[in-house]
Amino acid sequence: MKRPVPTPAQTPARGPGFEVTGSRHFLDWLDSLAASLVATTYHSNRLFLFGVKPDGRLSVFQRMFERAMGLAARPERLYVATRYQLWQFDDVLRSGESEGPHDRLYKPHLAWTTGDIDVHDIVFGTDGEPIFVNTLFSCLATVDERHSFRSLWKPPFISQIAPEDRCHLNGLAAENGKPRFVTAVARTDVAAGWREHRDDGGVVIDVDSNEIVATGLSMPHSPRLHDGRLWVLNSGTGELGTIDLDDGRFEPVCFCPGYLRGLAFHGGYAVVGMSKCREERTFSGLALDDRLREKGTEARSGLAVIELSTGSFLHWLELGGEMRELYDVQVLPGVRCPSALGHSNKQIWGVVTHEEDGRVVRHTGIAKD
Repeated sequence: MKRPVPTPAQTPARGPGFEVTGSRHFLDWLDSLAASLVATTYHSNRLFLFGVKPDGRLSVFQRMFERAMGLAARPERLYVATRYQLWQFDDVLRSGESEGPHDRLYKPHLAWTTGDIDVHDIVFGTDGEPIFVNTLFSCLATVDERHSFRSLWKPPFISQIAPEDRCHLNGLAAENGKPRFVTAVARTDVAAGWREHRDDGGVVIDVDSNEIVATGLSMPHSPRLHDGRLWVLNSGTGELGTIDLDDGRFEPVCFCPGYLRGLAFHGGYAVVGMSKCREERTFSGLALDDRLREKGTEARSGLAVIELSTGSFLHWLELGGEMRELYDVQVLPGVRCPSALGHSNKQIWGVVTHEEDGRVVRHTGIAKD
């Protein structure tokens, strides 16, 4: 896959220590969806929101959150996992209102202090509550009013919920708000036992039946149900593919040049997160290394857009500079140019909302030093 040479129009955004470069038609594709993208990176501690400004330029909005990882997104709400907290962001703009070029303004509203439990994938539960993969404790969990988390389910081969990352449970696919499938790097029941099975120990588990429906995967991540099929990233080989639930076979659809984590869908397209391979042992020595050499390329950090009907690598958005890894990505349908408040400046002090006579009232700029 040959990468086109960027033109000035394809290099639309820069920031401290990074540069964002899009393929020739990435902006046209994103604009045609009337949607935007959200992504997290724990390596560089950022929450990214990618959209299209009213003038047609790429909008890259970032906020700093330490070890930003798991992400669940709806047009009105985001859940974002950080090092020791799980944050709820809510849109504070009224319908049809804008904040400059932005049609959404997500404000951190609630935070649950979970402790450093290594939260990976998050989904919206049946009542909208966050359900997440508690990787350190090898279980699915939700938030609790008094404690760090409330466990909901654990793999059948895990004998005890303990802070030992026994199988590297990481991915969660939900169906109608209920956990349906999870991914784990191995079926191991000892502390960090998964590290010895990175090449082919990966499994997909049916949460309802406790049955293992697929084996032999290489560090699988991001299971998702879309259009009646179970999709998964076989991260150790750099492949997006599906799981045949009759015989458990992984059927590759597309190779992407990177270590893959983060998967979202919009119609006939998949958006996949790509990361550069770390030099440490956990992420080196995988089949992905050989695939990259065979194709004469290096791993990239960014987002890939895949056409599902053909398996074609259509568009990409590459994050250069210090941006080496992404964890999660989500699509915000109907949101063209989102923004968010963070904690690093005084803006969050002065955005206050309340309800009056059944309508939302928002005040800005009221904070004083």
